[in-house]
Amino acid sequence: MKLEHTGQERISATLAEVWTFINDPEKIAACLPDMQSSTVHDERHVDVVVRVGVGPVRGNFKFKIELRPDQAGDRMEVAISGGGLGSVVDLTAGATLADAGAGITTLDWQGIATMRGPVAAVGGRVLDAQAQKLIAQTFANVKSRAAAAATPA
Repeated sequence: MKLEHTGQERISATLAEVWTFINDPEKIAACLPDMQSSTVHDERHVDVVVRVGVGPVRGNFKFKIELRPDQAGDRMEVAISGGGLGSVVDLTAGATLADAGAGITTLDWQGIATMRGPVAAVGGRVLDAQAQKLIAQTFANVKSRAAAAATPA
């Protein structure tokens, strides 16, 4: 099963501040909903365990995340692969940053996920709704945490 989602966040932080935030694998891992644990390997790779529930299928999923920055294009690509409970998930997400002025950065994002196994068998609408919720929550977390990190103490 293949899912595609897009959205936009307006972040109360400069483009440079948002760029610094999204280039930190520990900070990105912390934005995942129901993250149970994370292991940062280097500045581009982190492994995470997240709690996932889609219909009757619930449990921990393990993912490998690779950050692929393109600072010249103000763009970050993220490759996520892994799974759990006999299911496999491959996700490619990307975000383009733009300076909206007045200390605001827009983050236009999109994600394409391919799923196989029991999670995919749950059904299109249930899985699609849950995937949209998780993706939107992740980017909302990036928005709030990047803005908080940019706010002077």
